[in-house]
Amino acid sequence: MARPYWSGHIQISLVSFGVKLFVATEAKSEIRFHQISRKTGERVRHQKVTASAAEDSPNEAAEALGKDDIVKGYEYRKGEYVTIEPKELEELRVPSKHTIEVSQFVNEDELAPEYMEKPYFIVPEDDVQAEAFATVRAALKKTKKVGLGKIAFGGREHVFAIRPTEEDSLGGMMGYTMRYAEELRKPEEYFSEIKKVAVNEDSLELAMELIKRKAAKFDPEKFKDQYEAALRELVEAKVKHAPIPKEEVETPRRGQVINLMDALRKSVGGDDAAAESSAGKKKPSASSKPAASKEKKGISLVKTAKSPSKRRSA
Repeated sequence: MARPYWSGHIQISLVSFGVKLFVATEAKSEIRFHQISRKTGERVRHQKVTASAAEDSPNEAAEALGKDDIVKGYEYRKGEYVTIEPKELEELRVPSKHTIEVSQFVNEDELAPEYMEKPYFIVPEDDVQAEAFATVRAALKKTKKVGLGKIAFGGREHVFAIRPTEEDSLGGMMGYTMRYAEELRKPEEYFSEIKKVAVNEDSLELAMELIKRKAAKFDPEKFKDQYEAALRELVEAKVKHAPIPKEEVETPRRGQVINLMDALRKSVGGDDAAAESSAGKKKPSASSKPAASKEKKGISLVKTAKSPSKRRSA
């Protein structure tokens, strides 16, 4: 097992037990880029130098500073800094560096996704701590509650949410660092200009039916990184001096507009309904009007230029 990212205690009132935290995520991308000089093809190296050396002689290589020559500094006044030594940071009086004190419990559905940041696996520190760990886990599971506390690492103190894993067979708990309220931008600044429109009941029913037909149990294994695959294809083409694959972007033609209701009906009905409609087997709906009249309603969709033969005549 990998080394824990954090070790300490979870404390709930007078109950305390030791735990270890492991980062639950990892970068899976196998494509890594380096910065290369366009002229020579050599790899570019970044070195830490003083600002004065870089500014006074920009065309000359400045002497690089070693790790021990660098210390953290806070600019309290323009151009003036107070230095902070690593040992001073280690000795900060922050209780949450060693103990997650659970201050309250909330319902699972109260935690909005936008507040969740990074997941961690929580395991008992050792076998002695297993009983208290299992008891708290079972209590959270039964009550469907999430414990909230604070934890300090990575140079700051985080709000920390604790919940049991969904699978009882695993017997573990999950922890999530959370964002503070002031870290989230105000949604009103972005949503206030959205035009208020009346939702047509027939359109709503079709949209709900479309959602129902495409509903399925979440399977994370079904989702793959297509960008990574395309990037690998590009790299391999370059290595083999083969033609570089390019995205084929279809530009929609003006005037190819279909009514929202028709788009929903075809989506729900599938390809057969679309083919039947284009063959004239069904009467055109009352909503099938010329493009000019549809644009006034604001509920039209642009149809791709892929199948112009399916366009209805007005």
